[in-house]
Amino acid sequence: MPVALVIGMRPRQWLKNVLVFAAPLAAGSLLEPDVLLPSVIAFIAFCLMSSATYLINDIRDVDADRAHPTKCNRPIAAGDLSPAVAATAALVLAAAALGLALWVNVGLFGVVLAYAVFTLSYSLFLKHEPVVELALLSMGFLLRAIAGGVAAQLPISPWFLIVAGFGSLFMAAGKRFSELDRSLKAVTDGSEQGIRRRSLDGYTLPYLRFVWGTAAAVAITAYCLWAFEVGLQESTFPWAQWSVLPFVLAILRYAVDVDKGQAEAPEDVVLKDRALLAMGAIWLVLFALGALGV
Repeated sequence: MPVALVIGMRPRQWLKNVLVFAAPLAAGSLLEPDVLLPSVIAFIAFCLMSSATYLINDIRDVDADRAHPTKCNRPIAAGDLSPAVAATAALVLAAAALGLALWVNVGLFGVVLAYAVFTLSYSLFLKHEPVVELALLSMGFLLRAIAGGVAAQLPISPWFLIVAGFGSLFMAAGKRFSELDRSLKAVTDGSEQGIRRRSLDGYTLPYLRFVWGTAAAVAITAYCLWAFEVGLQESTFPWAQWSVLPFVLAILRYAVDVDKGQAEAPEDVVLKDRALLAMGAIWLVLFALGALGV
């Protein structure tokens, strides 16, 4: 049961919570002790709260997951973890997350609480509403990005918020595009299994392609403006401006997987694509050097 509980918490999804460090990094203050510590605590709080919401979501969707070709292996759907234990663990994790956030400051408590409200609203009521569910998925990423700045009480650039928001929409629409593409192909070849997400009935592939293409374009444009804003700091080289290149290449690389219908699990796309990881690492180094004014 302990192993099943850990799997049900989806630790691989914690990769998304690295966004918490984005605002402190952009401010060039991440390595300062009074910034790094609250940022790390915010990261832990989001890991705990996101795991709590994943458990609640799996309890809610247990029947649909059992009919899904891959989600049937989730611990609750597979019968390895009882819904009662999962619900209890979710309450404990949520309480710990809110407690840690409040210990940092009231602002972070509000952000973590808002994340819980939006995520639970999505899981329990709104996940089948087209467009609305995309907005809620994107909001989850945006709140993560805001959390680091709020925890460390740092100013947050409007361009940063636009990049985070539309970058999140790009990934959310790409995820739905891949799900719908898989579903339609399964119908065509007669291998369809399970219950399709109801929100997919409100989308078409051209519409979702339009959404993720538009979101990518806005994110790239906003990032260019943000990078040049960061580049205004004194530096020996225009590191931040040069970070535009790996950022754009990473977006285009990820779009290849979306276009192939292989971005149903964004964390798997990122972790399995070495070229994408290399682009991300290069971007991080260049942007960090620019933000730190090296």
